[in-house]
Amino acid sequence: MRAYERFLKYVKVHTTSDPANVGCLPSSERQFDLARMLVKEMEAMGIQDARMDEQCYVYGSLPATAGCEDAPALGFIAHMDTSPDSSGEGVKPILHHNYDGKDVRLPNDRIIDVKTFPRLGDLKGQTLITASGDTLLGGDDKAGIAEILTACERLIQENIPHGKLCIGFTPDEEIGAGAAGFDVPTFGAKYAYTVDGGEAGEIEYETFNAAGAKVTFYGTSVHPGSAKNIMVNANKMAMEFSAMLPQEECPEKTEGREGFYHLCNMSGSVEKSVLEYIIRDHDRKIFEERKAKMEEAVQEIRKCYRKDSVELSIEDSYYNMAKVIEENFHLVENAREAIREAGLNPITIPVRGGTDGSRLSYMGLPCPNLGTGGFYCHGPNECVTVEGMDKATEIVLNIIKLYAREKA
Repeated sequence: MRAYERFLKYVKVHTTSDPANVGCLPSSERQFDLARMLVKEMEAMGIQDARMDEQCYVYGSLPATAGCEDAPALGFIAHMDTSPDSSGEGVKPILHHNYDGKDVRLPNDRIIDVKTFPRLGDLKGQTLITASGDTLLGGDDKAGIAEILTACERLIQENIPHGKLCIGFTPDEEIGAGAAGFDVPTFGAKYAYTVDGGEAGEIEYETFNAAGAKVTFYGTSVHPGSAKNIMVNANKMAMEFSAMLPQEECPEKTEGREGFYHLCNMSGSVEKSVLEYIIRDHDRKIFEERKAKMEEAVQEIRKCYRKDSVELSIEDSYYNMAKVIEENFHLVENAREAIREAGLNPITIPVRGGTDGSRLSYMGLPCPNLGTGGFYCHGPNECVTVEGMDKATEIVLNIIKLYAREKA
């Protein structure tokens, strides 16, 4: 079975994670539907220890073949949930055979236009897979799951030599909790790769440092007709706070290694107003300075109002995995060789985000990321190609073969 054939089955299973339920693993019970399907599929192909735990993590392994017992145990990880940014329910995948490289018109009259999404032009002649226009597709990250399991199936069917392989599928990656319940010791790998989004041929090992911040403002509400010298408007405090942050340092005005403050949620009244931010930067020093800048803005608000007029809570989410990966750089070097063996040029870019590997790397499992052949995820313009998924599968196999020759 080719990777895309598995993929077409997986995307029809609704697995959207629920940001309102962060802290519960999984955040949505529907993720168990795919987890159970994957365990059955793994068992059917010969992965004898395939299992699912109570938190919806799926694990399995393939023992080393004869002569490869001393190779390092290698893991491959992907996530089962899809982003809550767009509906993942009722996904209807569409294959566009011999894609002409032009604008794609979907059944609901949505047009994925090449001018807005220029990478489409590079996919001319391939078999493009999209959703119907009403949902996201789910290539992030069901394409990764399909590629990992297709590689495992080929290892078994073709008797390809390999060291011990560890397979893991996680819930809730899209809401930052994918590694929260991951059992690294039981997983059993010395090194691992996530296979999670991006162009086939990408090898990513530099991510953001990330934190979430919640700023709560407390005002005093009275009738506006008698408000002089009494009313304190929490909404206006929130606006003042927002204006104190660097206005050019936001997602829509930054790129590459430029960090940002992102106001992602807001609610309020005169009595109480809440701003929720995410803070991102590749540079750890600047990341800490960004958090300090928010503390400074809070102190300014307190000077202008009451000391108890504002509360700030900041919680770190994950850190740039580059520090860990640079100490295990063979993971990148071997991936680059595997990509070249697949006939592609390796692409290494700083990730403007994070993966499960960001946290796993600091949990003792060095874990860079491989591309899946997907583009424009988290919305109805998402697409992958059959050929890109084939290449991603080939790259996984090439990496396995390279590590089969090494000693732990």
